[in-house]
Amino acid sequence: MIVIINGPNLNLLGQREPNVYGQRSFEDYLCELRQRADGIEIMYFQSNHEGELVDAIQKFGFDTSVTGIVFNPGAYSHYSIALRDAVAAIPVPVVEVHISNIAAREEFRHHSVISAVCRGTIAGLGLDGYRLAVAYLLAPDL
Repeated sequence: MIVIINGPNLNLLGQREPNVYGQRSFEDYLCELRQRADGIEIMYFQSNHEGELVDAIQKFGFDTSVTGIVFNPGAYSHYSIALRDAVAAIPVPVVEVHISNIAAREEFRHHSVISAVCRGTIAGLGLDGYRLAVAYLLAPDL
């Protein structure tokens, strides 16, 4: 099983700043991603609350049925040491995803405190970054 965890404001995809995040809701994209997953279960969790995200990372990060976590921490990427520590504490591999290219946006978005404790980071490829992260986590030589 792959778990996708999305942070704050990502529940507004398709409505929020469509020039940055696109016009498609994550729920619509998730249906397509699950159809393309070829029998792999994809679980989804979203919260606007940091503590709930920490709880989800801890819960899924020690679940032996979880192959990997795709994590878009949203704005928490830039300052949440609590989320960084949660990712660092778990044995399940995590790939950080950002829909927009954070390096091409406002300066305060250029650095993610989460990236250093993830297997990798995908940014700027729109929603397709989630598909690429799932493919990486399912690679046999991970």
